[in-house]
Amino acid sequence: MKIKEIASVVEGSIICSPAAADNDIASACAFDMMSDVLAYVRDQGVLITGLVNPQVVRTAVMVDIGCIVFVCGKKPDEDMIKLAENYDIVFITTDMSTYEAAGRLYAAGLAA
Repeated sequence: MKIKEIASVVEGSIICSPAAADNDIASACAFDMMSDVLAYVRDQGVLITGLVNPQVVRTAVMVDIGCIVFVCGKKPDEDMIKLAENYDIVFITTDMSTYEAAGRLYAAGLAA
C-alpha cells in the first residue's frame, strides 16, 4: 500500500516529506513505547502512535520505518518535522484513535 493511500484510509493529512508519499508500505505496527518498537518491530513500514517527541523519529530511523501516523489529533512540532524530513520519513496526522486507525489499515489489507 502506498503511503498516500494510508493517509486516505485513516482520513489523515500528510505534513512532511510528501515526495515519499508514493513509497510502498508492506505492514504496520502500533506502539507508544519506543522500547517496544525496538524490541518487536521487524520490517514494519508504518508506525501508528500517540507519542509525539523526537525519540519517535530516532526510533523509526533505527528500524527502517518510513511513515509515522500520529493519532488522536496530535501534531509534531517543527523540530520533529525537520528531523523527519532529513530521513524522508512521512508524517500523517489523524483524529482517529490508535484502535480505529490500525483496524482500518488492517481491513484495507495492510499486514500486521
